[in-house]
Amino acid sequence: MSNPSVPIQSDPSAHSGVKALKCRECGRRYELLAIHVCEFCFGPLEVEYDYEVIGRKISRKSIEAGPVSLWRYKDLLPVLGEPTAGLHAGMTPLVRADRLGRALGLKNLYVKNDTVNHPTLSFKDRVVAVATTRARELGFTTIACASTGNLANSVSAHAASCGMECFVFIPHDLEAGKVLGNLIYKPTVVSVKGTYDDVNRLCSEIGAEYPWAFVNINIRPYYAEGSKSLAFETAEQLGWRVPDQVVVPIASGSLLTKIWKGFHEFTRLGLVDENPLLKVNGAQASGCSPVYQAYVSGKNHIVPVRPNTIAKSLAIGNPADGFYALDVVGKSGGQVEQATDSEIIDGMKLLAETEGIFAETAGGVTVACLKKLAEKGAIRPDELTVAYITGNGLKTMEALAGSLSQPVSIDPNLSSFRQIVNPKS
Repeated sequence: MSNPSVPIQSDPSAHSGVKALKCRECGRRYELLAIHVCEFCFGPLEVEYDYEVIGRKISRKSIEAGPVSLWRYKDLLPVLGEPTAGLHAGMTPLVRADRLGRALGLKNLYVKNDTVNHPTLSFKDRVVAVATTRARELGFTTIACASTGNLANSVSAHAASCGMECFVFIPHDLEAGKVLGNLIYKPTVVSVKGTYDDVNRLCSEIGAEYPWAFVNINIRPYYAEGSKSLAFETAEQLGWRVPDQVVVPIASGSLLTKIWKGFHEFTRLGLVDENPLLKVNGAQASGCSPVYQAYVSGKNHIVPVRPNTIAKSLAIGNPADGFYALDVVGKSGGQVEQATDSEIIDGMKLLAETEGIFAETAGGVTVACLKKLAEKGAIRPDELTVAYITGNGLKTMEALAGSLSQPVSIDPNLSSFRQIVNPKS
């Protein structure tokens, strides 16, 4: 069997803005292949760019003339040729959330709404678009993932659209909507009797044996970069401006770190002015809050936990990028908050009732933590604030069972309507 880490020798000259893979710990560089861990120190690898080359190619004008998708930022994404997957992902609405803001005492609040992302209604369509395109460049014909749900949906959909074989591995207790959201695309869905961390360990072993592109394992350095597009879009949609505060849900921690990186790349390239006030805040469910626990204890390392929360998309007890997320929060002067299951449901309801946005449980975590940050003055009323809502509530409807009012039942006549409903006007 061929080495699954090196299916094809890549040619970086096809896109000179992408230089190498670089270890985040020791700085060693590697070729742009399907590898994700440094062989010397076992640190994670990430993509290294040549910003001088990119700076000569990219501008506000070139971006605005690009496709209405995340691929308008192609020069800052780790693909060597033209995109071949997820061509309509990204460029989701940035909603000025006046009604939610009034409820929270915030006068300048926006919601980045990835509940309507294409094709599977979560931010994972961004990372999978990039991962799938890069996997195809590397010659893979099978794509796979370990997932808490949204990623599996997106991988399955992208594989179907590209004609790739697909295997997705999920925890056995995943929400029914997300399981169906996989099966409809006809991948091989493997339900594992364990937590997401158990699933991830198993997939690492499988990835060492089979020549598959595991988007969040051997393709992870490329996959993770897709999250930067959330920062790019936010800055562009704000009129080429960096916000003062952002609130980001934490699962693996990668999303938070890449949003921070995206804003800094735009600043470095002169596309936006630097905002020294930018604070990056993290949001976790209290039933799976290893980053929050490290933050409040003042520790610089993450102690793994066993998840027990309705926010299953955030239920990663041993987050791969937890330390790096904690580091970004600290550098930016932000904070990490947590929300209980009841607070998560209240957050989902508040967002829906004020802005008409039905978010999954992760969105409830973000709104609940945003509320806490506002209440204690960590976010001031006039600060330009963006909350990231990452997935659609249609996928986690069972979390709301018993917490919503029920339909009013009447007879099919006007008198019954007047007697029972009795509207005020």
